[in-house]
Amino acid sequence: MRRQVYRGRIVDLGIERATLPNGVEMELEVIRHPGAAAVVAVDAADRVTLIRQFRHAAGGFVWELPAGVLDHPGETPEACAGRELLEETGLRAGRLTRLTTILTTPGFTDERIHLFLAQDLQEGPHAPEDDEVIAEIARTPLRDALVMVRRGDIVDSKTICGLYLAAAALGVSP
Repeated sequence: MRRQVYRGRIVDLGIERATLPNGVEMELEVIRHPGAAAVVAVDAADRVTLIRQFRHAAGGFVWELPAGVLDHPGETPEACAGRELLEETGLRAGRLTRLTTILTTPGFTDERIHLFLAQDLQEGPHAPEDDEVIAEIARTPLRDALVMVRRGDIVDSKTICGLYLAAAALGVSP
């Protein structure tokens, strides 16, 4: 049983009655989310494209991978990844490879982010949406991006996961 508390553009917050595996029954606050995709775009020189985007909830600008929410029912994660890469960076992927799917915060949401490696990049039009404030688009050597993670300059979880998985897939040592 679910009692809806709030339904917005991205999240659907409800109180759900659940029986846990140990038999305990309780009410849980759960955010239902349509899912998202994020892209580790790596060029022929092993440089990754990062964006520095304003995130109100985080209190300012955050270095992260191009990413976005699945726009409509039936949109595939691959289509979302390609769309977001083009909108946020002006890049098109000649090759898109699935890295994994992560649960962002399974304690209270079912949000899944599908992570992709984009290669064979081509320039296209850069057209961020009105609610996206991107201060900078940077192409950084993948090894340097991993140093940024260890230094605490990159704190976004999808970006950290994506960078390490891409490095492993490409044989780039951290």
